[in-house]
Amino acid sequence: MTYSEPARTTTRRIPGILVGGLLVVIAAIAAVLGHQLLTSSSLTATPPIDRLPIEHHGALGKAPPSTAWPAYGQAAVQIGQSQIQAGPNQHAAPIASVAKVMTAYLVLRDHPLQLGQDGLAITLTDADVADTDRRAGHDESVVSIAAGEQLTELQALQAVLVPSANNIAAVLARWDAGSADRFVARMNATARSLGMIHTRYTDPSGYDDATVSTAADQVRIVVRAMRLPVFASIVGTPSATLPVAGTVHNTDTLLGHDGFVGVKTGSDDAAGGCFAFRAIRWIDGKQTTITGVVLGQPGHDRIPAGLAAAVAMVDRIAGHSRRQVPAMPDLQERTVAPGTGPRIHRLRQHARHRTGVDESPQAG
Repeated sequence: MTYSEPARTTTRRIPGILVGGLLVVIAAIAAVLGHQLLTSSSLTATPPIDRLPIEHHGALGKAPPSTAWPAYGQAAVQIGQSQIQAGPNQHAAPIASVAKVMTAYLVLRDHPLQLGQDGLAITLTDADVADTDRRAGHDESVVSIAAGEQLTELQALQAVLVPSANNIAAVLARWDAGSADRFVARMNATARSLGMIHTRYTDPSGYDDATVSTAADQVRIVVRAMRLPVFASIVGTPSATLPVAGTVHNTDTLLGHDGFVGVKTGSDDAAGGCFAFRAIRWIDGKQTTITGVVLGQPGHDRIPAGLAAAVAMVDRIAGHSRRQVPAMPDLQERTVAPGTGPRIHRLRQHARHRTGVDESPQAG
């Protein structure tokens, strides 16, 4: 016979055995490589926020100079649309009234306002007056109120963000969530959703020393809040008028000077001088937004210490450029209350004295 089935069968089984053996070897190699890759990933996944592989380059490809960071406390900054860049010494610390940024952000997220809108009316009660008196007795920052007084949502937010009224922060928390405890729980849930893993809120005003965060964490919420036009408008307002308290002035006396357009001061014994800020400067011929936070600035005059640290940071990042960009069309038409001017030159002298770095302004 010229046809042999057995012989043909034999020649086809030999390659099958070889292929099977090769597959076993390949599978073993893949398993080893996969284990190594998984191990490597587990070692680098989700590091602490201040140790993330942050891109240390601003919108113009520049990193802040090493001298940009304040000599004391901690700071972080976002230049343009770059990632947040954290300075040294990032650790959870009291943030005082900078906490009100989160409070206002949540209220506006739950009860959105458009520019020009006042929002719903909030009627103040005898209990609110008693709470205000208690806070005033503890030297907290409050505004005068009366039982039966009505504040619009906009006016309540102005009271919280302009003169930094702790009593109205508590009013807004109860109005928004039904109780301060529920509101604080929502503050912490929002912080977690934004990756603020070193942040813990315990009250809506920041008066409680247990309300802690890092500068890098706070830059995250400041950037979010400044995307809301009403928030940006309020923190960029030198003064506001309330029904009972009358005209109140912004604790941020840098507004309208050297490109500063906000955001929120904070100070107490535990927190030191704190300042969440935004400034707009020309850097390498481009309008550049600098958003930052400084915490823990020491000194008897804590708010000026926080302002001085921010001025020094912005000056160094912008290369001492004095050319500023107004962020709001009507900002130049507004006036700052007498006696509350920023005294930029004195703030720069204060920063130079604290750091030993010459921060004298250049002409132009």
